[in-house]
Amino acid sequence: MRSKQDILLCDLDAFYAAVEQRDHPRLQGRPVIVGGDPRGRGVVSTCSYEARKFGVRSAMPVKKAIELCPQAVLLPVNMPRYEEVSGQVRQILQRFTPDIEYVSIDEAYLAVKSGTGFQTGERIRAAIKDDLRLPISVGVSINKLLSKVACGLAKPDNIKTLWPEQIPELFWPLPVTVIPGIGPVTGKKLGRNGVKTVRDLVRFPATRLRVLLGENGLLLQQYASGIDYRELELERDLKSISEETTFAEDVYKREQVLIVLQGLSEGVGYRLRGEGFTARTITLKLRFGDFRTITRSRTLPGPVNNDSDIYRTIRDLFIRHCGRPPWRLVGVKASGFERGTQISLLIPTDAEKKERILLQVKDSLRDKYDAHVLYQAKRLSNKEPGDK
Repeated sequence: MRSKQDILLCDLDAFYAAVEQRDHPRLQGRPVIVGGDPRGRGVVSTCSYEARKFGVRSAMPVKKAIELCPQAVLLPVNMPRYEEVSGQVRQILQRFTPDIEYVSIDEAYLAVKSGTGFQTGERIRAAIKDDLRLPISVGVSINKLLSKVACGLAKPDNIKTLWPEQIPELFWPLPVTVIPGIGPVTGKKLGRNGVKTVRDLVRFPATRLRVLLGENGLLLQQYASGIDYRELELERDLKSISEETTFAEDVYKREQVLIVLQGLSEGVGYRLRGEGFTARTITLKLRFGDFRTITRSRTLPGPVNNDSDIYRTIRDLFIRHCGRPPWRLVGVKASGFERGTQISLLIPTDAEKKERILLQVKDSLRDKYDAHVLYQAKRLSNKEPGDK
């Protein structure tokens, strides 16, 4: 029985690199890497499809990426510019439905009337191409899982459906790693036990799977059958603001994860300030290579919404609870909202006053002007705050 709604996943392709190629026509058709300083501990934030042909991937050390693709154009992460363009994309998406879950800066789930998903997806793609000249892939199905898989099949720059009746033909023959949450480590563990395709996972005995992967294994088997009961987390019901990213390959270096967490913290801070919220609770989400996922939270003595307070808290949570690598996914969430500006319980220092002024200027530029002259230079540093 078909759902009352169609679910779309709209995912901008190689978003940071695509924005750079659009803004700078000389970069079109060339391999572009957006990331940190190769002389330090910089990592690839994203790269164009031209660079991916050489084996370059997100979260890879920039130094290694340049070795794989020495002809690539390396650009710094220009987050204010990408956030500005992301806001323009959101305005377009809102033309089609109010039921939207924003997953990240470049990805969103939409719910539309059953039977209208494919046509809506085509219209969204046309609008973003006409208005913003950006490539976007869209997956359409009855739930978030299948729409995400469909979106992966659509990449790059296309639209695909994956309806329940198509599961045996289109989903089950795929590698088991196509299921969200099954990374290289879990995939290899399953492979050693004869589970190489999604169909193999469906047929694998549940008792053995529980021993092999724990309770998460049963969830993954449910996903392999196309079952996903998660509902969209709509912004009008906003109780938290979060940003997360799944690494293309498992990450083993703590410094690489911290750089990514810094960017996620800045994104959460910007969105908090945009909504007029401060938050008392900051949460770290961490998924390991074996798919084990933990969340660790800290409730602060006073509400915050500036980037440094969020990152400082997240950094401490990560250092305390990171365990042994590799890591597969990291996320930052703010909750326990209060309306109004951040109020410190202490007299602010000169540095804190300067930071508040700087954030006001940055946010104003993000909201009103073309902000691609702004760039968070500390991401190019080869030291994290507090390192010696």
